[in-house]
Amino acid sequence: MVKEVEGVTKSFEQHAQYYRKSVMQRFPFLVIGLSTFGVVSVFYGFEKIIDSIPFLEENPTLMLLIGLISLSVTGTLYKKLR
Repeated sequence: MVKEVEGVTKSFEQHAQYYRKSVMQRFPFLVIGLSTFGVVSVFYGFEKIIDSIPFLEENPTLMLLIGLISLSVTGTLYKKLR
């Protein structure tokens, strides 16, 4: 029974891969446009959330420092986990 399920899963993945490639090849600007819109929306949402926090809005230097520290911590963690 496990082999049957694996076979169905592989078959589905093969068919899905065909459609994924097909959509990307047929509509590259649509996919790129939607992806860009998603990324920009997330950044704009973060900006609005930060603007709604008075302490961070009044102290941009502190916000920059917090951002640099968080990037350093995540980079160090990434190197250690690799």
